[in-house]
Amino acid sequence: MTYIYLIIEFFKIGLFSVGGGLATLPWLFDLAAKGYGWFTVSQLADMIAISESTPGPMGVNMATYAGFNAGGVLGGIVATLSLALPGIVIIIIIYRFLEKFRDNKYVKGVFYALHPAVGALITLACIEVYRSSFLPSEGFGIKPLYFVIFLALFAVKMIFNKNIHPIAVIFAGAVIGAVMGL
Repeated sequence: MTYIYLIIEFFKIGLFSVGGGLATLPWLFDLAAKGYGWFTVSQLADMIAISESTPGPMGVNMATYAGFNAGGVLGGIVATLSLALPGIVIIIIIYRFLEKFRDNKYVKGVFYALHPAVGALITLACIEVYRSSFLPSEGFGIKPLYFVIFLALFAVKMIFNKNIHPIAVIFAGAVIGAVMGL
């Protein structure tokens, strides 16, 4: 039964998360709240950090992780394929028909209208990441240490923007995360 739920949930995420990995985040936050036990909101924040620093699309990396947590290797494969399948099918369909309607003003209008929707999904994802990273799950206030580390790293990045290689930033984040997790 777990595999059926993985197929349904990740197919739905793949179908409606137009815009790639960041657009999957609101759906994944909703999935964490549903109580399947595949991952928590805190684990989702960790998955985002790891997915951003590993090769491959973030949505696929997170689907694989969640599927593996739910059903082992087969669960990871099922979740990943379920996430990718709608996009593959839609691209094939669009390709077949778009050539005929490439210059149609309505088709252009639909694609133009998708831009703000994707922007809204990414903004919601940023808000959720901020909330889960800096705000405690209970009570009020912020997690001061996390916020100070964020501000310090942000300041270093802004000051030395041209001189810091992205791999160094990823490595620093991994070291800080490992030390904070101990």
